Amino acid sequence: MQATPATWRLLLEAGWSGGLKKMLCGGEALPRDLAATLAGLGGELWNLYGPTETTIWSTAEKVTDAEQVSIGRPIDNTQVFVLDASLEPLPVGVAGEAYIAGAGVARGYRQRPDLTAERFVPCPFGPPGSRMYWTGDIARYLPDGRLECLGRVDHQVKVRGFRIELDEIETVISAHSAIKEALVLAEAAAPGDLRLVAYIVYLPGESLTASELRRFARSSLPEYMVPSFFMKLEQIPRTLNGKIDRRALPNAFKGGSHEIERMPPTTATERSIAEIWKRALSITSVSAEDNFFDIGGHSLLSMRVLAEMERTLGRRPSPRAMFMENLKQIAEWCDRRSIAADRPETVEGVVAAGTRPAYGFSG
Repeated sequence: MQATPATWRLLLEAGWSGGLKKMLCGGEALPRDLAATLAGLGGELWNLYGPTETTIWSTAEKVTDAEQVSIGRPIDNTQVFVLDASLEPLPVGVAGEAYIAGAGVARGYRQRPDLTAERFVPCPFGPPGSRMYWTGDIARYLPDGRLECLGRVDHQVKVRGFRIELDEIETVISAHSAIKEALVLAEAAAPGDLRLVAYIVYLPGESLTASELRRFARSSLPEYMVPSFFMKLEQIPRTLNGKIDRRALPNAFKGGSHEIERMPPTTATERSIAEIWKRALSITSVSAEDNFFDIGGHSLLSMRVLAEMERTLGRRPSPRAMFMENLKQIAEWCDRRSIAADRPETVEGVVAAGTRPAYGFSG
């Protein structure tokens, strides 16, 4: 089975205890603690590396020591070069930018000759006309010939397998007429669980709710690039030399006065659901207007939350409802089901309880 580190963690949290002959991990960096856990389940654990542009894995390593996880060695017909800014090879142990050459390198980006020329460059180490792909990753060769990936040279991050340019999100959010400046980071709510957090500086006299900011971002960005959390600041903290001081930013997962205005849960059912969501998402506050997926939830985690809601409230909304509705709407459905508990779940029964059928809910 092949999966990302985040998916392997979800399987473990769900009670999976192994049984696979071979586990392939890729798409994101493999943390040591996860490697140790998976390696202890029996079967082989392989760490894979390679961007889509090199179709698709370029290096591989069978993990035998969780304390020394690397991305391994290039696969057949593939070369990985660690180069400096002048495209000169760097010695073993010295970090540089990783370039991939060989049979797996793609032709380029469809209808993007500018981006193709930037990323797919002539390979000075191969036959005439050959090219290599500039990955944007920092890497180094270890003395035994294995490669170690050390991070990115730009602001690109990977969140649940999606490659995301943080600058692009910042540009979109900053275009709002009420916003002076925006900073977006990928922060860990829990090990292996990265979420996008937007730090907002308003223009004087302006203010927006988290729902308004999310709608604005969603109008120009794909869903996976919409931040899960929005935090307000008087100004972006900077060091004496003008660089952003990330250590001075408030923690998005501990709540506090920097949170953008949100509607607190008011009914007992809303508060019960909010507590379940907070525990599942490792956050300290949930708005009645929040959608589970907007604030960092995902499909596998929603299944666990639905099961806990059924144990706690005796009601289980459908997975579709978790995706389509906010906390307040789900709580209202649970309350309606309590009122109509003794009636058959029919349109007539719901109408008799003084309500209308809610879109996206199951019996």
